[in-house]
Parts: sequence; C-alpha cells; structure tokens
Amino acid sequence: MPSSSDERPDPDNLLAQIRQQEAAQSRGRLRIYFGASAGVGKTFAMLQAARHLADQGRAPLIGVVETHGRADTAALLGGPPPLPRLPMRQVDHRGRALPEFDLDGALARLKDQPDALILVDELAHSNVAGSRHPKRWQDVEELLANGISVYTTVNVQHLESLNDVVGGITGVRVQETLPDTFFDRADEVVLVDTPADELLARLKAGKVYQGAQAERAGQHFFRKGNLMALRELALRRTADRVEDDVQAWRSNERIAPVWKTEAAVLCAIGPGDEAESVVRAAAQLARQLAVSWHAVYVETPALHRLPDARRERVLRVVRLAQDLGATTSVLAAQDPAQALADYAREHNLSKLLMGRSLARASSARRWGRRDLAASLVLAAPELDLIQIGASATQRAGEDDAGPSFGDAPLRYLWASVACVGVALACWPLSHRVANDNIVMLFLLGVVAVAMRWGRGPAVLASFLSVALFDFFFVAPRLSLAVSDVQYVITFVVMLAVGLITGQLTAGLRYEARVSSEREARARGLFELTRELAGALQTEQVVATAEQQLAQQFGGRALLYVLDDDDRLQPSPSEAALPPGEGSDAGTARWALDHEQAAGQGTDTLPGSQWFYLPLRAPMRTRGVLALRPGDAQTLLLPERRAQLDTAARIAGQALERVHYVEVAQQALLQIESERLRNSLLSALSHDLRTPLAALQGLAETLARRELDAGTAETARAIEQQSLRINAMVHNLLDMARLQSGALKLHRQWQPVDEVIGTSLQLMGPALAAHRVVLDVPATLPMVELDAVLIERVLANLLENAAKYTPAGSEIRVIARAHGIAGESGAEMRLSVEDNGPGLPPGREEALFEKFTRGHSESHLPGVGLGLAICRAIMQAHGGRIWAERASPAGGARFSLALPLGEPPALPAFEEDGEHRP
Repeated sequence: MPSSSDERPDPDNLLAQIRQQEAAQSRGRLRIYFGASAGVGKTFAMLQAARHLADQGRAPLIGVVETHGRADTAALLGGPPPLPRLPMRQVDHRGRALPEFDLDGALARLKDQPDALILVDELAHSNVAGSRHPKRWQDVEELLANGISVYTTVNVQHLESLNDVVGGITGVRVQETLPDTFFDRADEVVLVDTPADELLARLKAGKVYQGAQAERAGQHFFRKGNLMALRELALRRTADRVEDDVQAWRSNERIAPVWKTEAAVLCAIGPGDEAESVVRAAAQLARQLAVSWHAVYVETPALHRLPDARRERVLRVVRLAQDLGATTSVLAAQDPAQALADYAREHNLSKLLMGRSLARASSARRWGRRDLAASLVLAAPELDLIQIGASATQRAGEDDAGPSFGDAPLRYLWASVACVGVALACWPLSHRVANDNIVMLFLLGVVAVAMRWGRGPAVLASFLSVALFDFFFVAPRLSLAVSDVQYVITFVVMLAVGLITGQLTAGLRYEARVSSEREARARGLFELTRELAGALQTEQVVATAEQQLAQQFGGRALLYVLDDDDRLQPSPSEAALPPGEGSDAGTARWALDHEQAAGQGTDTLPGSQWFYLPLRAPMRTRGVLALRPGDAQTLLLPERRAQLDTAARIAGQALERVHYVEVAQQALLQIESERLRNSLLSALSHDLRTPLAALQGLAETLARRELDAGTAETARAIEQQSLRINAMVHNLLDMARLQSGALKLHRQWQPVDEVIGTSLQLMGPALAAHRVVLDVPATLPMVELDAVLIERVLANLLENAAKYTPAGSEIRVIARAHGIAGESGAEMRLSVEDNGPGLPPGREEALFEKFTRGHSESHLPGVGLGLAICRAIMQAHGGRIWAERASPAGGARFSLALPLGEPPALPAFEEDGEHRP
C-alpha cells in the first residue's frame, strides 16, 4: 500500500496549490475528445456524452457542431429530444456572409449559470477575419475564464508540436494548429480510438466523406500507413498526458514510493572507472525500452575533495550522459543513497542502474558500513536495482587507486598542527584553569578543523585532541597513563563530542558552500535580467550582457549580433583583445547555422579557447555568445552550463525585444508618412481637377476651330497632355480611396472571357500596333468579382505591355483555373505576358510600390502608380498579383489570382420559357 512521505510539505508548494484550487473553482472545466484523424468518432462521442447529461437533467448548449454530412452524427444531434442550440453568427467576409460561433451570445446565455456547459466542435478552427479572436480555442479560453465548461474535439495533426511530424508523414501541412500548452491545461482528455482498417471501411462506406472528396481522401491523407502512424502519435500523446496526471496526483497526495507505471531509468554516476560503461548501458536500456532516462551524480564532501583530474573525468561522464539524451543533474548531499532515492521518487523512475564498485563495496564491508546498493535497498525498497559489472582493466584501476586518505595529506598535517597548537596554547593555563575548560578549548579546535579542512581531518583532530589532553593535562602528566579512572569517561565523552561536532560542522560547511553557489547563480541571472530590462538599444544589450557574463564566469564574453541582412556583426569589444586571442567568426557562424554549441567542451572544435552558444529567442536566433571562461571546468558542470544557457536565452530575448521596439518605431514612422502622403495626394488631386477640366475643355474647343497646321498641332498636343495629366489625377484619387478603405466592391458572378474582352476593347487604340493572342478556354468557371475594377487591372497591364514593347511584338492573355471551385486554395489565374525586354532583375516586387517605375529615368510617361493600384484592387478581392520573367530569353509576365468560389446554381426553365421550380 502506498505510503506518504513523513517530511513536512513545502509551505510555498502548499500556497501555490491553494491558489490553483481557488482559480479552478471559478473557472470552467475543459474536456477534449482527442483522435488520430477525422472520422474516428470524436463529435459522435461528444454528442453521446451530451445526450447522457441531458437524460440526467443537465442539457448542454450546442454552440457549434460540424456533422460534415455524416448521417449518424446528424441523427444524434437532431434528437429526439432536441438539445438547446445557439444560433450561429453571420460574419461578412469579402462580400459573403459566413456562419461563425457566437461567443457573445454564449456568454450572455450561460454566464453566471451554475454548471453551465457548451459544446464547441473543432477546437483548432480559424475564425473569420473580423471576429473577436483569430482562433476558436481563444473563444473557448474566454468561456472557461467566465466559469462555463466546454466539451470540444481536436485531432492529433492540429497540435503545434506535432505539425511538422504529421506533415512529414502524410505530406499535408495543416494550417490550423493548437498550442500544446492549451491542450495540456485541459481537465480531461478522452481518447477516441479507431483502428486503421475500420476507419478505411468507414471511409469507403461514405461515413467520413462523400463522393469525390472521399475518393481524394483515400488516395492522399487516408492511406493505411498514414492512419497507423497518426494513431501511434495520438496514443503516445495521450500516454504522456496521463503520465503527467499521475505525477500531479502523486505530488498532490505526497505519495513517496515509486509507481512503476513507466519503465523510466535512473543512472547513478560514480567516481570510478566504470562510470562510462554504466552511462552507455543506461542509454542502451532506455532505447530498448523506448523510455526517458536520467543521469545523476551525487557529490558528497569526500567526492568534492577528489583531485582535479578525477573530478574533471566525472564531469565529462555527466556530459556524455547529456549527449546520449539523458536529463542530467549534479546533487550535493551527504548521503548518496537517500539522495538517489529522493530523486527517483520525485521523478517516478522505477529502474536504477549503478556500477558494482567492488573496491568501494569491499572497503565499506571492511569498515562495517553498508555499501550503496544495500543502503538503497533500505532507503527505497520499491526500486529495481541493476548493477553493471566492471571490466578487468577497470577493476585493476580501482585496486590501484588506493584509499582516499592519502589524496590530500596536507589537510591532515594542518589538522595535527592545529591540535598541537591548541595544546601549546593551553599549557600555560593548566595551573589556573580547570581541565573542564581546557576540554572545551580542544573541542573548539576540532570544530575549527572541521570547518576549515572537512570530515577526515576532524576525525583525526578528535583522536589527537584526546591523546594530547591525556598527555599534557591529566595526572600523571607527560604520560599516557591515567591515575583517575573517571578521566576515562571524560576521554570517551570528549572523543564522542569531538567526532559528532566535527561531522556536523563539516556537513554544515559543505551545505553552506553549495547553498552559496546556488544563490550566486540565481543572483547572477537576476542581475543580468534587471540590467537588460533597462536596455533600449542593441549596443546597450551587448555591452551589459558582456559585462555581466564576464563577471559571472570569470573570463571574457563577446556577443555576435545579426544585422538586417542576417550577417553576424562582431562585438565592438573584440577590437580591444590582443592579436591571436580573439574569437573565431567562422565558428560563431557555424553555431548559428546549426543552432548548436561549439568550441571548448563540445564535439565541434573542442580545442578552442572559446565556447560558442546561440542566442535563442522566441521568434528566432538573434546572435551568438562567445565565452572564454576563466576555468575550463566551468562548462562541464551541469549547473553552470544550465546557468549559461539561461543567460544566453535572456540575452537573446533582450535583443529580440529591442529589435521589435525598433520595428515598431519604424512602422509607426511609415504609417505617419503614408498618412501624410495620402492626405497630400488627396488634396492635390482634388485641387487639380478643376483647372485640368478647364484646360481640357479649352484644348478641345481650340482643336475644333480652323487653324493653321502648326497651331492645330499645338492644340492637339495640349489636349493629349491634359488627358494624360487627368488620368494621372484619377490614379492619385483612386490610390487615396484605396488606402483609406473607402472603396467598396460590387461583387457579381462574371464569366472571365467577358471581363477580358471588355478590357481589350478599352485598350484597343493602345494595342493597335501589337499582335494580341488569347488563350482563354471556354469551359472556365465564373468568378465572383467587381468587373469594373478587374477590367481596370487588366487594362493597366495591357497598357504597360504595349508601352514597354516595340511595335509588332506579341502580347498574350492567358486564363487558367487551378483547383476545384469551392475547395480551399482554388483560384483563377489571369496572365498578361509579352516578348519585350523584360523586367529589371531583382526588382519584380518593388514594381508594385507607389511611385516606382521599372527605370527611374525613362522617356515614357507615368508616375509609377498603376501597378500599386492593381495590387490594392487585388488585395481588396482577397487575391494576389505578381511579376516574373516570361522566359529565360526575356519578356515580362504579370499574373493575378482570384479566389475561385462555388457559383450559385442557375435556375432551370422549361422549353416554353416558364420557370421550373
């Protein structure tokens, strides 16, 4: 039977649990029906649960449920009896009314109601533009925050962390995703599982999709291999979720013993030669069991005093475990068995691997102590202990190691000197001070030795103090003989008190040192965060981070920062370094491109004096940290490496914050400049219309009169130029209206060939000297568009083609439908291409900016607004426009794409012309 730990709970953890419970009481509960793919029965299972609640008198509200034409689901949704249903909200999108979940209606209907529950299908759905939240899961979050419980559904391919994995398996990249953090916060996750063969049978029977959609799904996404892989991902993700629930339950109930729900592995790293073998065996076992594993090195005071070479070897083994995929940790404790048992229970690790350690085991038996394995059996009897044997060379190495007593003889020598010093200091006081007080002085010396040199010297000092006290201060003096038997008790008590106080003092000294180091790491990160919080420029972030990291790691730190062209810019501080001692920009670039650490202590250029670490930020990597630590062992300690990783992430986030501050300032400046430009354009255009109209009228009147040839030619030139300026003014006005959003589209379903024909008719005079070739199939579907505006776009493209190509050249107009009307991604593409000189290389996108022309100096008239107007019109239609070379030999192609919706059905008529219903 599981037992609870006898230790007192942490007050901070109890307070956090109380706050979580209070927050949960005011928050709704979330249940997610989770499946591997569409058609497994998530919505059906959710509706079954709703029906069951309705039978119990708690009828949930139907917020949104998608049946996708499945008869069984529709029958369960419709009743009888019917469940209360929330009407959908109609949202206008590009001239069409689309149904969306009515969040405000749900809040008004269910808020402040006890046990309020609503069904919201398809959690990862993207809301129509103009909704309060861009994603449906954000609507659900608001419902939960208002105390409304929610039942919902989601597929495994919609989880953000698995999006790339699913895309690699199925070849389909899902655009609608859900953050894993929201999924993990769900109160319940119900797995709805269906085998692949059964799901394929449902697809063939038309219970998943119907008609051509079912046939396409069977050929692409719904292949048996895909479904089996998705099922495995869903099962594993659910198992991870259940494991987290088990861990949370064990933590809340303070259950100490390990529950063997997962065969997770804990590897105990020791200081012996067999440590690497143990780590590799643990990694191999974890791979065979397909489980996670941890590697722990417990550093006791005795192990802390190991020679630098042996301690560095242990730290390299810890690094090896980390490279092999382990979660590593270095624990400071006096009892390694208890530390390992506590760590295994905290992380619910059921199997513990350790080296057999024959030398240490025999030494422990020789001194009458239990070895580590026996201590673990008593400390954690529920653990499965696996001992890894040592090879012959490793056993020989352990035999040659010798006792640890001789590792630091100076400490024992100084302890002896200290005891002799206490005796010499007390000798003049022997005739004035009682022996009881002299005993206290000897005990004080033992405490001092324990604080300064540790446990072993403290034990020696205890025995030596008893001997010196007997020799110098107990009659007969200068002899170890004892005349009074009562002093034997004094000796025993003195020895016991000396040993106990020495051990306790040494332990407290060790724990104080560990706590001080931990506090120093936390203080360093706090100071770095505080200093970077006030930095407003990239230079300030670089200087602050370099100064703080150099202080914390006792060396030199440099920051490489990415510029706008994604090139690493060296730190200004690097110029102050002596020649030959600077960092390597090539290694820094490698660390950035591969997003891996390089240099000292890594597998990439380990002989370098510098350590290179990418500065990761939430959006992207912002640079590289180059560190030359004062002590090479600094990077081997997991705690110090974790501190450095955290510091690098803090610096990366600071750089990203400063970057987006600069981006926001530039965007604000551009918005204000654009607003001022539009205001000037609008005002100028309106002011020019009246004098231009008058000038055009006068020019027409003058041209009608009988004039000599020269005057008539001048009048015609004035008329043509006034018409050209009038067109420019109209362009300016249209651009101002498009920028202000005042232009409203008049969408109608139109045949594409009619729009193209009207545009060609409008541009007839301009195209008279060119050969126009049409490639427009007669079977093209109709498109919902504003015909006047699209005709203007095509006319503009045709005018440009005629203007920038020589007379007699060919202009082609091509129309093609891509995709099936009504499906996602389907579009109608229209192209105007020529065989002229082509486009300026690299300026294809810049041509669509306002006041931008192909050549800044040109004899051809224009101000560079036509293509900008075309792009604005296409964006208003929800389409796109782009430019490219027509062929490697030359020519230009301008293409535009419009969304291809499903046109309405045409009414049928009888032969006599009467309408047939």
